[in-house]
Amino acid sequence: MAEVMPVLFIVLIIAAIVIFGFGIFVAALKFLIVIGIILFVLAVIGWIVRNVRSRV
Repeated sequence: MAEVMPVLFIVLIIAAIVIFGFGIFVAALKFLIVIGIILFVLAVIGWIVRNVRSRV
């Protein structure tokens, strides 16, 4: 399970960037900007928590 977590975070970051990009270029879907930011923040927080737990 430990090897799956970094891959999951990478996939979340890529998904966040793609959704963020769609949100910028499609005016009707501006709410995707917020979703992209939330996914990116969650992925970064998860990565930080994983690194802190592995060092303890």
